[in-house]
Amino acid sequence: MSGRAAATIPTLVADDEAPALDELLYLLKGFPEIEVVGTATNGPEALERIEELEPDLVFIDVQMPGLDGLSLIQKLHEHKAPVPAFVLCTAYEQYALEAFRMEALDYLLKPVTRERLALTIERVKRTMLEPEPAAAPPPPPLRKVVIKSGGKNLVVDAADVIYARIEDGLITVAATHVEGECHFKTLEELQATLDPAVFWRPHRSYLVNIHRIREVIPWFKSSYQIRMDDRKGTVIPVSRVQTRRLKELFRL
Repeated sequence: MSGRAAATIPTLVADDEAPALDELLYLLKGFPEIEVVGTATNGPEALERIEELEPDLVFIDVQMPGLDGLSLIQKLHEHKAPVPAFVLCTAYEQYALEAFRMEALDYLLKPVTRERLALTIERVKRTMLEPEPAAAPPPPPLRKVVIKSGGKNLVVDAADVIYARIEDGLITVAATHVEGECHFKTLEELQATLDPAVFWRPHRSYLVNIHRIREVIPWFKSSYQIRMDDRKGTVIPVSRVQTRRLKELFRL
């Protein structure tokens, strides 16, 4: 992240229609939180640029030659690769349900207006950037977490929670002696109930207990992964937005 402002989100923009691509790039210049690191004009090129640049956010047209936006997201999931956040752009409303099933952050109808884009950027900021400190003192963190496993609702100490992951809208919690589902609908809801000094979001799909990080692994292009101390030694990606926080935690 050298040379990058702390509060910017590296972003890729992909659209096969040059006027639409140029207009979106122009509109994004009005949002200082967004740092456009690359563009693509078809599906295969977008996939290549995502793997090359590792952006944290991608604005992508649903219908593109070679590989459409939804298929591109599916391909990244199948490869078990770190998946950036996606905002899907299209002139057609019928893809909205499928877009949110693929956990897209938002769905923009063309032509995109600045007012509608501003709402999307607010959603992106709430999801991907560190939240602002609350004016009122937060409620005391939970000391216990309920995990559903084997048909039972098991109560574990929050300190024993190693990490939580959301996939296909379902949150899985891995603790010292048990792994299962929890009743929270979003990682944001779960994180809000836990000690903010202990639980951290290294990636939009993960929440981790910083005391249960076993190893920091240097990765491509000055990025990192972290290995947790669960029995599987689960490896979790660290988004570029959160790399600065990782370096602060471990004085890298």
